[in-house]
Amino acid sequence: MTQDSPVASLAPEQTFKIAAIPADGVGKEVVAAGRRVLDTLAAQSDGKFAFAWEEFEWGCEYYDKTGKMMADDGLETLKAFDAIYFGAVGWKNVPDHISLWGLRLNITQNFDQWANIRPVKFLPGVVSPLRKADDTELDWVVVRENSEGEYAGLGGRNLSGRGPGNEVALQTALFTDKGCERIMRFSFELARTRAVKKVSSVTKSNAQQYGMVLWDEVFQRVALDYPDVETESVLVDAMSAKFVLKPEDLSVVVASNLNADILSDLGSALAGSLGIAASANLNPERRFPSMFEPVHGSAPDIAGEGISNPVGAIASAALMLDHFGLHAEARRVEAAIETASGSGVRTRDIGGTSNTDEVTDAIIAALSKALTPA
Repeated sequence: MTQDSPVASLAPEQTFKIAAIPADGVGKEVVAAGRRVLDTLAAQSDGKFAFAWEEFEWGCEYYDKTGKMMADDGLETLKAFDAIYFGAVGWKNVPDHISLWGLRLNITQNFDQWANIRPVKFLPGVVSPLRKADDTELDWVVVRENSEGEYAGLGGRNLSGRGPGNEVALQTALFTDKGCERIMRFSFELARTRAVKKVSSVTKSNAQQYGMVLWDEVFQRVALDYPDVETESVLVDAMSAKFVLKPEDLSVVVASNLNADILSDLGSALAGSLGIAASANLNPERRFPSMFEPVHGSAPDIAGEGISNPVGAIASAALMLDHFGLHAEARRVEAAIETASGSGVRTRDIGGTSNTDEVTDAIIAALSKALTPA
């Protein structure tokens, strides 16, 4: 691990301790870009805040050396930080289920980061495959139950001793009243902060008659406490169609772990690219640090070429600023992303020719220009 100093030279009023875990592939490039943006903000804050970074080398390269995705005491070490800034996990030397459960899910599950927030943002200058985006204001957020559901990790493989073709695998989805209620209340509270106060619940209770029926019942019960918020309950297959056909009807979409994972990727693709998608893994009670990461993967095909899209990671940094209560700074970062994108400084996945550093430079320049008096 390496220790870096905050940019600001004067003792700041508030210093946030951030654990950086770039992990694998393009994760290294985009985390470095996000750190540059955050340190620029800190340097511009006149001593209001700073970031104290500590970087951890965990990931698939670490696995090659140790046979583990993170240190044995990694979770205990991370507890001392205010937040975690994550890159991407996965490489060809480690099976995906081992790399994911050994690092990212190991953190989200053990730190009870039960609320996963994935905004769907349409950036200026980015051509969406959705024709409706050309002349319709679209802006919604997917709230993902992040601690149980289909990714609870319950199940097993048995009966392999009976010979080829006879093994049985069970993958059990877990739905609890408590887990459903807390993510739904979180979604309703979020909806109250938005211009369109609406929560759309995603279900599949026609086919999953136990877990998703419980999900529906809890949603109906919780909705009674929020008479000011419009509601709807939509089957997941119908919701996937609604993302394409009537996205203007969406504001907050709450779904189970698997359903929200898929739908949020669809939303990001409709916005132009997974490279611009941000996310926050929150422990709202703040008993543990929350983790902020871009949605895209490690992208082995372009890793090391310096052409990865840093926008998802930088937008995730804005979500981290919101978590710290630095709302004005978060809006500045989002505005700078829009300025850079609208001016044509974009990576190739969203129709541009710029590289990672050039996009990051443009976002930093927009941040600096915004401070210059007219």
